[in-house]
Amino acid sequence: MLESVKGIIFDLDGTLVDSMWVWREIDEEFLEPYGVKVPDNLQKEIEGMSFTETAQYFKKTFSLPMSVEELKTLWNRMAYEKYSLEVPLKDGVLDFLRYMKEEGLKVGIATSNSKELLMAVLESLGIQEYFHVIKTGCEVGKGKPFPDIYLKVAQELQVKPEDCLVFEDLPAGILAGKAAGMKVCAIKDDFSNHMIAEKKQLADYYIESYHDILTNNYEVLK
Repeated sequence: MLESVKGIIFDLDGTLVDSMWVWREIDEEFLEPYGVKVPDNLQKEIEGMSFTETAQYFKKTFSLPMSVEELKTLWNRMAYEKYSLEVPLKDGVLDFLRYMKEEGLKVGIATSNSKELLMAVLESLGIQEYFHVIKTGCEVGKGKPFPDIYLKVAQELQVKPEDCLVFEDLPAGILAGKAAGMKVCAIKDDFSNHMIAEKKQLADYYIESYHDILTNNYEVLK
């Protein structure tokens, strides 16, 4: 998988950290005062959207009175403690980060989450030092499945897209990496277990844990 790879780019939620559960709780807590039940298709609808795009979607879909910036501020406040105290690393991440550092690979993050929550979880877990470039969807033109954020991270890593390997947990992110001309490894996440077939159809590789890479136990899909 790592042959000829010069740059590695991670999504954050569900990929580097086990955090997708946070947003189901927040969606329910946030919408309850408006008398709105979380729609079954909500996560699929907003999959890959940047933090700003998600706020715009919520404001329009649920006719919310607050501004987009007010929504983002509220969500950051609601999620900050969980990202600082309760969100763990995915299995095998730390060993893989250490391996990449030893190998001299350039490493970046391309997340749809907010910069505030991204930095909170990186600092909490003590892994910020392993990343050369960190970007959020709000810093580029369009969120995933568009390739903008992956192309931006590759550019700042000074690595050609075709020399990059992306790690993603959701179809929109996999599509974004492929649209950027990169190889993509899909990772198992409990939140998206029902999407495994779709993820495998889109990605180049599949892992259940980052230990699978270090033990050459990953699945080659195409």
